[in-house]
Amino acid sequence: MNTIGLKPVTGGISAGSPVGGVQQTAKSDPTGFGDLLKRSIESVDGTMKESAAMSTGLVAGQHSNIHETMIAMEKSSISFKMLSKVQAKVLDAYKEVMRIQL
Repeated sequence: MNTIGLKPVTGGISAGSPVGGVQQTAKSDPTGFGDLLKRSIESVDGTMKESAAMSTGLVAGQHSNIHETMIAMEKSSISFKMLSKVQAKVLDAYKEVMRIQL
């Protein structure tokens, strides 16, 4: 089941241009890893801004719904923790690739 929006890889690398085909696909693919990461960061930023706005509104007396404010703050916290975990995994994978000897 594909729950995070990743598309399965179809096709392969041709024998004629093993590097060129991969580079063209990476540049023209609008749903690549970089775009996915960028959208995730923007989403976390949005939840953090929403949480800050709701808590500011609660303190200023603009609304008195503490339940929705706390839910927004928890969503923001969980999203940020998840993003931090993803960052750590990406850095670990990068370090592992750098250790590969050719």
